[in-house]
Amino acid sequence: MDMQPGESTETLPKILTGIKQGDIAPCYLLYGEEEYLIQEALHKIVDLLLPPADRELNLFSLEGGQEDIDAICRSLITVPLLPGRKIVAIRNTTLFQSKKILSGLIQRIRERLDNNPQQAAGDFRQFLKLTGWKLSDFQEGSWKRISASEWQKMVEGDSGEDREQWLPKVVEICGESGLEAASSGDNLDGLSKVLAAGLPEGNHLILTATAVDKRKQIFKQISTLGKVLYFPQAKNEAKQKILLLEAAQEFLVQRGKKLTPAAWEAIGAKTGFELRESMVALEKLSVYTGDATTIEVRDVEAAIGKTREDTVFALTAALVEKKLPQALAILKDLLEQGIHHLVIMKMLTREIRLLLYAQLLLKSGKLTSYKPGMDYNRFQASTYPAIKAMGGKEKEGLGSLCGQHPYAVYRMLKNAGLFPYEVLIGHLEYLADMDLALRSTGRDPRLMMERFLAKVCFN
Repeated sequence: MDMQPGESTETLPKILTGIKQGDIAPCYLLYGEEEYLIQEALHKIVDLLLPPADRELNLFSLEGGQEDIDAICRSLITVPLLPGRKIVAIRNTTLFQSKKILSGLIQRIRERLDNNPQQAAGDFRQFLKLTGWKLSDFQEGSWKRISASEWQKMVEGDSGEDREQWLPKVVEICGESGLEAASSGDNLDGLSKVLAAGLPEGNHLILTATAVDKRKQIFKQISTLGKVLYFPQAKNEAKQKILLLEAAQEFLVQRGKKLTPAAWEAIGAKTGFELRESMVALEKLSVYTGDATTIEVRDVEAAIGKTREDTVFALTAALVEKKLPQALAILKDLLEQGIHHLVIMKMLTREIRLLLYAQLLLKSGKLTSYKPGMDYNRFQASTYPAIKAMGGKEKEGLGSLCGQHPYAVYRMLKNAGLFPYEVLIGHLEYLADMDLALRSTGRDPRLMMERFLAKVCFN
């Protein structure tokens, strides 16, 4: 884990060693963006503190967002039913959040809206709680009444300039899911008093969180009384792969298995080497391969199957080849996976926009190392580093293209020349009109998307 200025010097190995040696804190806080590592750390701490046989009666695990603080306090001061230790674990707590984290919360909503719309909706629900706004303040275009200055005053550090790109979509998902604001009424003073008085011997509180406001008294108190561990998100692809490799190696060693290089690359192609998705894939493969000690690429293809990204790649490929029946079948597959039609539209818009950026890059004459017929390995070694360097810190245009997985960039450059510039612009305009129509009328989303696919294939 990379430490940030002002962060705790605690590390997970140090905490685990301390527990083994009898240095056990009354409370632990594990927070940060790497959710998989946080959950693994929680499991390891619980494993050391509480034998499996005692967990049915002495482990109380709760999900955050709707915490009943009074009930938590009562549980913390009550002696365990069985002699030994007692753990109250609250996952994904919002107790440490305040308006200070709103800009980060908004950024997470943007990032999650495509890949995990329900998590994005949950984050927006917390956003409503922190701001005091209601879902109705944003529905049916009402969000437009919130001026830029009012938004910036509420969400410090976020200009709100791109609200029209994500806000209507997450509001619609919340409305369809029946999600209102998270409950408030956190009795933090009561919890603070319980912690200050000292927990009964053997009772422990463990909390996990995505974001925290370190100015809050409860955070300062737990930092003093217990252990705080931060899990920052890997900032680049290399660090992300290192984190994944470390987690994967530990997982495989524990199960007496190993991956072939080809299997490792196959997992990466399906998950983009995202930590959580990759570890879920490894868990499936561990079960699928049974007593076999080596996981082969054929196991990956058989056990993991199609990911949503695979399906989007296939949809794009069908459009490039102008195979309408295939494109319609893939659209049906996406909808049957339960993917919201607005998410599919955003996928399509992103793919068309990236094709446009790739075409502009090819026409710029700056990409001298790229050859249309080059294979992927050569592209990754000689061309992709140059593209990555061009992107800089831009979030749009070339920057957004460079932020994709190398194979996605390779695919975009390969397909970009098949569509004239004016045609791609026309497709983007059509998608924008379709997005507006879907949000303002009762038209059938599937029918409208089928018409768009037909337009692309017959253009």
